[in-house]
Amino acid sequence: MRGSPAVPALATAALLLPLLGAAPSAAESADAPAPDRLQRAFATAAAEYHVPQSVLLGVSYLQSRWDAHGGAPSVTGGYGPLHLTDARTALAGAAHHGAGGEDPRGDDARAPLRPTAAPAPPADLPDRLTTLPRAAELTGLSPEALRTDPSANVSGGAALLAAAQRELGEPLSEDPADWYGAVARFSGAEDSATAAAYADEVYDVIRTGERRTTDAGQRVALAARPGLAPDVAQLGGTGLRTASAAGTECPESVSCEWVPAPYEEFGDGDYGNHDLGGRPASQRIRYIVVHDTEGTWNGVLNMVQDPAYVSWNYTLRSTDGHIAQHVKAKDVAWHAGNWYVNANSVGLEHEGFLADPDAWYTEAMYRSSARLVKYLAAKYDIPLDRQHVLGHDNVPGATAETIPGMHTDPGPYWDWRHYFQLLGRPFEPTAGKDSGLVTIRPDYAANRPGYTGCETAGEPCAAHGSSAVRLYSDHDVNAPLIKDAGLGTAPTTGVNDLSSRVSTGQQYAVADRWGDWTAIWYLGQKAWFHSPAKEPAAVPASGRVVTPRKGLDSVPVYGRAYPEKAAYPADVPAQTVSALPYTLSAGQKYVVGEKVPGEYYYAVTFDEAGHRVVTGEDQYYEIQYGHRVAYVRAADVTLSTVR
Repeated sequence: MRGSPAVPALATAALLLPLLGAAPSAAESADAPAPDRLQRAFATAAAEYHVPQSVLLGVSYLQSRWDAHGGAPSVTGGYGPLHLTDARTALAGAAHHGAGGEDPRGDDARAPLRPTAAPAPPADLPDRLTTLPRAAELTGLSPEALRTDPSANVSGGAALLAAAQRELGEPLSEDPADWYGAVARFSGAEDSATAAAYADEVYDVIRTGERRTTDAGQRVALAARPGLAPDVAQLGGTGLRTASAAGTECPESVSCEWVPAPYEEFGDGDYGNHDLGGRPASQRIRYIVVHDTEGTWNGVLNMVQDPAYVSWNYTLRSTDGHIAQHVKAKDVAWHAGNWYVNANSVGLEHEGFLADPDAWYTEAMYRSSARLVKYLAAKYDIPLDRQHVLGHDNVPGATAETIPGMHTDPGPYWDWRHYFQLLGRPFEPTAGKDSGLVTIRPDYAANRPGYTGCETAGEPCAAHGSSAVRLYSDHDVNAPLIKDAGLGTAPTTGVNDLSSRVSTGQQYAVADRWGDWTAIWYLGQKAWFHSPAKEPAAVPASGRVVTPRKGLDSVPVYGRAYPEKAAYPADVPAQTVSALPYTLSAGQKYVVGEKVPGEYYYAVTFDEAGHRVVTGEDQYYEIQYGHRVAYVRAADVTLSTVR
């Protein structure tokens, strides 16, 4: 829980009463020119509640990037530009790894693991999830107004910041440097390290400045204050507990705690919920896999500490970007549904829900995740591209039978373009306009393909920005959608149907062009997407591609890069190198991620002494074959460069 306030809430409200009469109303804000209404709301609320406008803008940017999301809640029930939380309206309880047919381990040397546990909703919500009711008390504004009226929401946030400043015994100063403690408290964090990381991020935003047009078309600007040095000593007066980062593998710029997943036996030879390993000495860590939790923070943390459940390496909290680490990077977590990928990856679970398009992710979580990914990429030499930073929805089924049950998170509403900007690797054109490769890069806010099934099967989802671009069998929006032979079902516009869509940052070879349409090689077919010059869905790229070597009509495609049978020692059962129901045909080209060895991590016993890493002579190329990556044997293909 957050530290106890020095002044009771009602007393604080009384202190603010003289300021309430001048709080901006929706009608007053409407007097401003339409595109500048929100900027004026920030100015008015800052003046009336005596909060520096730069502090109010900086906090709001870290919460929502100033977006209002049409009054819809975030994944933790946060509303509006200031992300005022009322989580009772937004709690959900579907178990991410307990849904669908995916075996999170993805190792057919063992019996399938079918977790069924669901996260239990917390009995008492922490303060960080109930800031909207308190803002209503402080301002006298209705909860409905705070949820749906951006100007009222900004006023609520200003009132909370002013209340926090008074509770700390600090004056309502005009100097933003004097508000560090109040910003830390605004985060709702329960410990000083998390609160400090949040406040530091806010002041980074203020120092660098920001300018953007919001999802509602509002133009908002925060002037840079490069020399601003906040009074960080104020953190000592917040009353927040001290949390230890001991045992974690995180950058110093984030808040991180060690919440270990159990490695223990629980009967009949079963153990959980991960495998000990010796990475990167034993195997390279090649991938970072981005998941969403499909559950709330507390429930998800309870699950990962259950030896009978599954595991992942890190969980990230939405409200403030706090990180919990569960499995060391040297060890292998059970998270991706493909044992080859598990053995070569770390998994990051983000508090969120795939099929709720308006359950948006906070900027605080995006930034914390990007800092963690940059740290891991530098430490383990992982390229920062979409062939190595994968969504769970990009992980291939290991065998033909597993394809239909593979998971589809974080889904079409994860903002990959913004995420890679935060990673310092924005998706920019790298070739001329007639290049034979493209990088998918729609404008997230403007790109709104229709989906169904978010709440009710077959029913339309709410219109929302998306990272995904739809694919057709011809250059016509009325043409049939691209079919995925591995699924064996007709393609749909379902939010979980990946058969006919590509995602931001993914790269493909151009197969054809027709006016405003571009065709790419995808799942063995020509797949068309609309990309007019004024609103392009992709940008030209250069890179390496593979095609079947001369004399071969087609080559098999695999869901894992396992070694040949001769590579296995006598005490390790040889694993089948089974092809998926796809082929790479002559004349087709697919973009290469990297060349990888045929490799299998044998770990079916609790005793680590019985674990082996088997490496063969066969080499593979990882390719972007469809929405998911895949592998082809290097001996079957020819590698070339497209510029």
